[in-house]
Amino acid sequence: MEHARDIQTIRTLAKQYAELAAKPIQDERRDLWRKHNSLVRTRPLIYVRWLAAWHEHPDAKPTCDEPFWQRHETFLRQMLFQDTLGDDYILEPWITQRASVKMPPGGPWGVPYGRIPPDRPGGAWKNDPPLKDLADFGKLVQPQHEIDEDATRRNVERLRDAVGDLLEVNVDRSPAYTVWHADLSTDLGFLRGIDRFMMDMLDNPEWLHQLLAFMRDGVLRTHEQAEAAGDWSLANHENQAQPYSQELADPKPNTPGVKRSQLWCFFAAQEYALVGPQQHWDFLLQYQVEIIKHFGLASYGCCEDLTRKMPQLRRIPNLRRIAVVPRADVAKSAEEIGDSYVFSWRPNPADMICCGFDPAHIRKVIRNGMEASKGCRVDLTLKDVQTVGGKPELLRDWVKIVREITDGY
Repeated sequence: MEHARDIQTIRTLAKQYAELAAKPIQDERRDLWRKHNSLVRTRPLIYVRWLAAWHEHPDAKPTCDEPFWQRHETFLRQMLFQDTLGDDYILEPWITQRASVKMPPGGPWGVPYGRIPPDRPGGAWKNDPPLKDLADFGKLVQPQHEIDEDATRRNVERLRDAVGDLLEVNVDRSPAYTVWHADLSTDLGFLRGIDRFMMDMLDNPEWLHQLLAFMRDGVLRTHEQAEAAGDWSLANHENQAQPYSQELADPKPNTPGVKRSQLWCFFAAQEYALVGPQQHWDFLLQYQVEIIKHFGLASYGCCEDLTRKMPQLRRIPNLRRIAVVPRADVAKSAEEIGDSYVFSWRPNPADMICCGFDPAHIRKVIRNGMEASKGCRVDLTLKDVQTVGGKPELLRDWVKIVREITDGY
């Protein structure tokens, strides 16, 4: 029997969330993002991705007892706070239960990702890649798209019984190999190690090409299997922003049978930040394109500087959004991107909030960035916020300051 107090907590939060998701401003934001992502000029849009600092929020510690309910409680509490920030984030009128997707024993590619623990509290762990020798390639397994239907059914029924009368329960049956497991770069860093695969470009290029082709084919296999099974949905749009556009159907829950060509996808290459433009194409992007091209629209870049790689990115046929990160040359990126793509600017969170909150400095940085990107279709994402100095309310102040400036562009 479900814990009555957990259920009551989830129902209370779900009711509050449903009321916020039904506010007219959500439709206003949808219309803005549709236009913006279709290169129609709007005011610059703002998106705060602050969840890395959630532990500093007063409501961060779940009150539910069961881990199953704790996960949903955390999501709902985070979204209730998100709504107070005044950014352009959209609260969707559903709650998602992830299907129980089966993975190969040992890890995404059949081998465990090793981690060397930190030598002191609060320290960083180190990657211990399993492909230490070239012959270790033979240990990898090709992934498949497979769902544990019984476990999925049980979890969905629990959530629907609890809040189905308040929120639609969306069942996410998409393959596990999306976003970070799809971009090849992330898993390659874990499998081989960044230093090793950079040396492989010189010492073992054919081996590295074989590995990337193997991974590309594995991701494509799971995507094709999911499409054949009808497991893609309009709720599976991904663009590291708000995935609306005039060209594609809006996000919507429980819409089985969707093709990849109807969806946004998001890819990145953070592990290739120090790899040159041509090698980026040769040893990653050409393999990513074979996956990306099956989707409707694509967003590229997370935390890596892409300033010098724009010619290579233009070879992505369905590219629509490009990340401009703290280390990027904003003016040069603006010159390259122009009005051909969305200019997704991510100002340095250390400048903005993580290392102190200085309104005058924030205004200076934002105004300089907006001047440098005049003529572009700009949105601003405050992301990788590791700390807010114990003052989550400063995020609201940041949005107000930025809005005062960007609304003038």
